[in-house]
Amino acid sequence: MLDLRKLTRQMQGLSQHLTQEAAASQKRLELAQKYLTEAITNQTELVQRQEKWRDRIIFANATPIEPLDTCIDIPIPPKVHTVVATDGSQIAPNHHEIAYCYLLNIGRIVLHYGQNKHPLLDSLPEIFYRPEDLYMSRQWGIRTEEWMSYRRTASEATVLAELACEVKVGLDAIPMLAMVDGSLIYWFLDQLPLDAREMILPPILEAWQEMQDAEIPLMGYLSASRSIEAVNLLRLLACPYPNPDCISYCPNQLEKVPCKVLEFLRDTTLWGKQLQPGQRGPLWRSNARILNLYENQKIYFCYVNVGVEIARIELPTWVVENTDVFESALGLMLAQVQKGYGYPVAIAEAHNQAVVRGGDRTRFFALLERQMIKAGLKNIGTSYKETRKRGSIA
Repeated sequence: MLDLRKLTRQMQGLSQHLTQEAAASQKRLELAQKYLTEAITNQTELVQRQEKWRDRIIFANATPIEPLDTCIDIPIPPKVHTVVATDGSQIAPNHHEIAYCYLLNIGRIVLHYGQNKHPLLDSLPEIFYRPEDLYMSRQWGIRTEEWMSYRRTASEATVLAELACEVKVGLDAIPMLAMVDGSLIYWFLDQLPLDAREMILPPILEAWQEMQDAEIPLMGYLSASRSIEAVNLLRLLACPYPNPDCISYCPNQLEKVPCKVLEFLRDTTLWGKQLQPGQRGPLWRSNARILNLYENQKIYFCYVNVGVEIARIELPTWVVENTDVFESALGLMLAQVQKGYGYPVAIAEAHNQAVVRGGDRTRFFALLERQMIKAGLKNIGTSYKETRKRGSIA
């Protein structure tokens, strides 16, 4: 039980700290706006400098594809359109439960607008219990719980492609958008061994290829993004050395290096001062090294003022190469945010379909227990530790 009285004294220190951080953040923002004004004036030279020294710059930074002062109103979407989304949840393996296994549950959503069609709201559960599912990842030093989340990411992409392509067949020329919650840049892949990576990334890229062949735009929606890729471009202007050669001049990034004057300033904070509701900023190409594994696919992003926040929107190459498709996808996204009162309704509903609540978990293990008893297994039950934790004499 949490004793709130004992927390009161600590809260005073926390409020003082947040006040100081707010003042420091404002100073960083003012400095970033100064550098942004300079970058707008000298964008061509800045991008050339970035490209020339990209192998010597050791922090993530993106390349602007459009002028940095771009502020474009997002078009109103057509009344007739379709949005597809998936999201996943899980029950993690637990040695104290009646059986050591895990469950992935992928929520599926299809919302038709202006077509007099019923929506699809359901989920696809899958249970994993074989030794190769539970223990294979240990050869790479990856915990089963982590491996489960990686498998879920691949499953979300695969199910999304299957669902979107199936729905696309009956839509003819009706605009369509496939959405996922979160980034299309899977940063965790960079830490995986090659064999483990080969089990996660190829299915995702195959799913993307299916959507590309079917001409279905894919979008990743990031709420409360913590990315600093765009702000990091401005660090090149803050560099006091002749060239932004981090490896030679600043080999130890743990030190307080001069260009870190913009540290902790997020892209969304900077673009929140540039964009009006319903507008998007410039299009960027991410230079994350992990994208070298994405074959011919690059990931682009832009920031959009959706009214309640600055959202980061990520899209693959085939979407941004077609201007009409790109603008249409942004319009459908903004309509989803408005229908969802600040967050895309399709993604929110996909989450609601996928999430495994306490009652679902209880019913899952009850069903599993009945099946084990039916199979003739003896001494079925949770550990004494788990049993004791579920009850209390206090």
